[in-house]
Amino acid sequence: MCVALPAYADSYISRLLNKPVPGGVAVVDLGPSAQAPKATWQGKPVLVVKDQDARWLAIVGIPLTIKPGSPQQVSSGGRNLPFVVGNKKYPEQRITLKNQRQVNPNPDDLKRIEQELDVQVRAYRTFSPVTPSNLLLDKPVDGPLSSKFGVRRFFNGEERNPHAGLDFAVPAGTPIKSPAAGKVILIGNYFFNGNTVFVDHGQGFISMFCHMSKIDVKVGDAVPRGGVVGRVGSTGRATGPHMHWNISLNDARVDPAIFINAFQP
Repeated sequence: MCVALPAYADSYISRLLNKPVPGGVAVVDLGPSAQAPKATWQGKPVLVVKDQDARWLAIVGIPLTIKPGSPQQVSSGGRNLPFVVGNKKYPEQRITLKNQRQVNPNPDDLKRIEQELDVQVRAYRTFSPVTPSNLLLDKPVDGPLSSKFGVRRFFNGEERNPHAGLDFAVPAGTPIKSPAAGKVILIGNYFFNGNTVFVDHGQGFISMFCHMSKIDVKVGDAVPRGGVVGRVGSTGRATGPHMHWNISLNDARVDPAIFINAFQP
């Protein structure tokens, strides 16, 4: 199966989605084919869509950890199709936390974190045959950005992982809406993320929402575009109420702003 993109898709994909940098997306032309081809990158399956010229495109998520300038190849139908990862510099953000355990967890915390990470990694690696209803996403909440994707974060002066999503400054209790149709594949309460929901939009295209005050869905629920999945909160490692949203493609966290019409450059 494939996702049939709307009329604006051709220009949208070429102008917006193709950002082959760390934390970005590479669009690789697979050529025409009567049936949807399969494609992989670094051994993982990737999202494949059809453009308005009846050509198939691989939509590849690029992790923040990749080395800029490195040549890459998408494999499809016995062919290796190249692309190159460009460079992008992200700003720094310094955050002060009152709870030092959220900066340097104790041994019991670390054991919990390791177990929780394993569960969440499995969710991120989900690759269902269901195709995304749309690659143009809605914002889950209406509000200003408080932290952009990719910023290098320092907690109490100590560097930690880069910010892998977008943060929106909105009041506690604000409804969080699914940016596209999907299926709930994981919910939980985690050390760093607090109350968390994963929604599978299809073919490795996954949303994650966290720090929620309340979860309004359960695993297995089908969520329509705009359906409420929970409420904004400050659970987990958070300095106050906000909505954190990740987008993952082929198990790579990428900038959600790429897919949101409101943030078109």
